[in-house]
Amino acid sequence: MAEPAGPDHLSSEPVPPEIPTLIIDRRHGRSVRSRVITAALQRATTPYMRRLTSSKLTPDLLEGLAKFDEWTARVPVPKGTRTEPVRVGEMGAEWVHGARVGATRHGVILYLHGGGWLFGGLNSHRALTSRISSASGKPVLALDYRMVPKVEFDQEIEDCVEGYRWLLDRGIRPEHIVIMGDSAGGYLTVATALRARSYGLPMPAGLVGISGVYDMDTAEKAAHANAKIDPTGSLAALEWMLETVLGGLDPADPKVSPVRADLAGLPPTLLTVSSSEIIYCDSENLARALVAAGVPCTLQAWDGQAHVFQALAPLIPEARWAIADIGGFVRATLG
Repeated sequence: MAEPAGPDHLSSEPVPPEIPTLIIDRRHGRSVRSRVITAALQRATTPYMRRLTSSKLTPDLLEGLAKFDEWTARVPVPKGTRTEPVRVGEMGAEWVHGARVGATRHGVILYLHGGGWLFGGLNSHRALTSRISSASGKPVLALDYRMVPKVEFDQEIEDCVEGYRWLLDRGIRPEHIVIMGDSAGGYLTVATALRARSYGLPMPAGLVGISGVYDMDTAEKAAHANAKIDPTGSLAALEWMLETVLGGLDPADPKVSPVRADLAGLPPTLLTVSSSEIIYCDSENLARALVAAGVPCTLQAWDGQAHVFQALAPLIPEARWAIADIGGFVRATLG
């Protein structure tokens, strides 16, 4: 009888790491309420988008953008929301505890708001972060990172890394943190993880990108089928924003466009986006690149929804369902 092969008989050839499966979760169909509200939003935003692309970043325009966050302070937050302002270095921030979310901060979400790297803040996203807190059962640290033109574009990423360090320095373990953001904040979510990795910081438990921009080169977006069906001019607006904030940085540089970076070692990621968005291909390409780098990723694509439609949770059921799914990802990731 042949003897079992011992260590001396094992092959010396390296075993390639297993590549995770990309999970694509397509949410087909739209409610009547979603169709009506999305169409109304498109009609309302189209003139604004077109005016924006013909503008320069003047003091008057900056003042108008700043008023957006002031105006959104009037938006009601869900009943039971509790907030606590804090300072993170030179930045403002606030803890947001959604309804029925306890005081413990054993597991937390670091939230990076959207706004084209130019506007938005704590007020504009308080209702959304409260709902995400409730759905996940975890408190949210919403960070008011500094924005162009007060700081250069790269400093926005550094500010977000500082927010992550702030949590670590307070004894919150990395496996108890999920970093999350929408639109420009989706970009900052992935860029923050990559910058943290370059500094030797431990990775958080997970990442969530909501309608994020991950490729700062717009060529593929302009060639995508969605560019032909978008009536709002959002591609032109995105091109204007990127030209304004990048300040001459090369969009093809992997340090600028996360989809072009080495993504190995990043934590499990959920990318959620509308399938009709100009930036849909960014989420699709990033999802494939993450999986190719060995990172588990779920791409959730919702039919025909508005950009960051999750903010419309009081109005449309799809937004509430999407927030519930985000909460489920956070709960599963943080255990």
